[in-house]
Amino acid sequence: MNQNHSGKQGNLQSSKAAGWKQSVAVRFVLMLLFVLLFYFSLAPHLVPETYDIQEGVASEKDIVAPHQIPDSKATLQAQEEAANRVDAIYSNVALRSELLLNEIFSRMEQLNQDDQVTTQNKIDIYRNEIPGRYADFVDNYVKVNRGNGTYNNTLLDEMAVVIKEQEYAIPEETFYKMPRMSVESITEMRQVAQEIVRKLMSEQLRSADAARTRVAELVNASSLSDRTSREIVQELARFSIMPNRFLDKEATDEAKIQAKKNTPQVVIKEGDVLVKRGQVITPEMYELLKDSALLQDKRNYWPQLGLLILSILFITAMYSYLHQSGGISGLKPKYNNAQILMLWLIYLINIVVMIIISLIQTDEIPYVGFLAPAALGTMLITLLLDMHLALISSILFAIIGSIVLNSGTGQNQIFDFQYGFVIIVVSVAAIFSIHRASQRSTILKAGIMVSLFGTFSVLTLMLLTERLDQGPLVYSLCFAFASGLLTAVLVIGLMPFFEVTFGILSALKLVELSNPNHPLLRKLLTETPGTYHHSVMVGNLSEAAAESIGADGLLCRVGSFYHDIGKTKRPNYFIENQTNMENPHDSIDPKLSRSIICAHARDGVDMLKAHNIPKPIRDIAEQHHGTTSLKFFYYKALKQAEEQGEEPSFTEDDFRYPGPKAQSKEAAVVGIADCVEAAVRSLRSPTVEQVEAMINKIIKSRLDDNQYNECDLTLKELDKIAQSLKESVIGIFHSRIEYPEDVKSKERLA
Repeated sequence: MNQNHSGKQGNLQSSKAAGWKQSVAVRFVLMLLFVLLFYFSLAPHLVPETYDIQEGVASEKDIVAPHQIPDSKATLQAQEEAANRVDAIYSNVALRSELLLNEIFSRMEQLNQDDQVTTQNKIDIYRNEIPGRYADFVDNYVKVNRGNGTYNNTLLDEMAVVIKEQEYAIPEETFYKMPRMSVESITEMRQVAQEIVRKLMSEQLRSADAARTRVAELVNASSLSDRTSREIVQELARFSIMPNRFLDKEATDEAKIQAKKNTPQVVIKEGDVLVKRGQVITPEMYELLKDSALLQDKRNYWPQLGLLILSILFITAMYSYLHQSGGISGLKPKYNNAQILMLWLIYLINIVVMIIISLIQTDEIPYVGFLAPAALGTMLITLLLDMHLALISSILFAIIGSIVLNSGTGQNQIFDFQYGFVIIVVSVAAIFSIHRASQRSTILKAGIMVSLFGTFSVLTLMLLTERLDQGPLVYSLCFAFASGLLTAVLVIGLMPFFEVTFGILSALKLVELSNPNHPLLRKLLTETPGTYHHSVMVGNLSEAAAESIGADGLLCRVGSFYHDIGKTKRPNYFIENQTNMENPHDSIDPKLSRSIICAHARDGVDMLKAHNIPKPIRDIAEQHHGTTSLKFFYYKALKQAEEQGEEPSFTEDDFRYPGPKAQSKEAAVVGIADCVEAAVRSLRSPTVEQVEAMINKIIKSRLDDNQYNECDLTLKELDKIAQSLKESVIGIFHSRIEYPEDVKSKERLA
């Protein structure tokens, strides 16, 4: 009775200790911690710090640009400088002044043939008419081309002014020579003059004087032999030559406008010092701080509200998954508050690591962001909690990384999804590389996969954006590759911390505990070889049974190795260790036998605690017998009381294990497998029907005894366990089990 009472007391204390792990209030606080984590980790990147300063007062601290800030004043100055650097634009105009020259020769040819006009009148006509033809030619050209789109009006006006300013004055003696020219001479002169003018006007002439100086040389080299003819051609050619390249004010103004438009906006880079400590705040600087919402009296609270909503959206997504998947809902939630606290700690570590990398990152070397071991969190969640939760978390990490590692090309760029893309790729690669890890070396292999996928994803981004500069490309790829190795190192270093602190039994830890060289297993093997063999057989049976219902088969196997470790304290009192010796229970009181047998569960828990074995394995050792009855010793005690003629001072409940009952599927499965293995071993020549009937009887007796009331095993799962145990027992004890054909053969022989 005392032992049973102490067991109940222990259960009550354990229930109180575990109360906070299932508390709804504690869970709400943890969700709030997630919101605070998201808010304060992202606030420096999304919410600018404000300052209480006044114009004309020295600043008490350095004011650093929290983000990229446009400098409008410097931008205007840069635009003016760019416009001033634009050279004046000159445009060519196809004047074809040889047409003017042709008109003059045609008039000369006509007038010189008219005998009714005196020589003096001809001289006067040439003196008055030829200069007028020059002005008319220019005016007509402007009139014809204005508005037809060939030249802009400003250019035409500029042309008219410049041409008239550079009009050549024909010497007076030329007019006296012109009436004496014959038709034949005029024809020859016309050809030479037109050729010279056409040749010189084909060049770009801003001033006609340079071209006019070359006329004499060209005339002397022509076919004209008459001196007077050469003189007239020389003067008329000079008269017809005009400038044909003019300042295009409209095009120049347009070029200045384009230069201003093409001038990049002058910005103050993130992290640049706006105001140094002790510097007096000038009106210009005050306006800049005001426009950038860095003054407390002009503080903008919209970013804080937006960040708060973003943080709530993050935790809503996570909570929705946990609730829908049964992680924090139902009678037996998958995760308790301790595990949610561990999840929060993983998020904290992962975000802090990304923030540390962002502090190294600069505008000159933004690709340092690829070094961030963003897959660290997803690998830890996969190993310690759940693969699907890791997938959800990888999305959140990608969004957070896009903010934290944002190198930003503009003030309004909140996310830089090139980092988000890489984080998604490496996280998914890490999850599928490590979700079935069975040894520590798997973490390193997963880190190499992260390195490879990270490198390929960065290379993809570089090729898509055509950023193929050798230096940045090589550095980006090297940082991405190093990120995977850094992730593996951090995971290997952090795993023991989480396993010890939160009592998490990962697959890696289970494999380590299954090593036969573990001190407890060596003790079990050397001191109680029978119990060791029994434990190994139970491990084989329970693993297959657990996997048939979706429970943790590896936990069942390793838990089976340790479930009877308490028997090493009194090995001779257990039948599997009694070889070539009398059974000590034959000579002691049944109540003492009951105490010794029941004590092995509690002794095992104490030994496991002393060796820091995780709680799930201790629970299997403590719960695998539940509160089942030791009927053999109960009936033995009844028989002794009857022989002594005494009324029994005890009940069947006094011959029960102290419990507790199985609290998990794994503890229940190990308990069934333990009983089945012992029962099969006690049969000398078992048949398949006997094995099946025995398994069903054991499960039914425990079910009738309410041993599964505190775990969530269903009848369907119990059927699957029975079928799996039957198949495993037949496979393990194949040589001992008699099949129906064998039984019939023996009967015929008999």
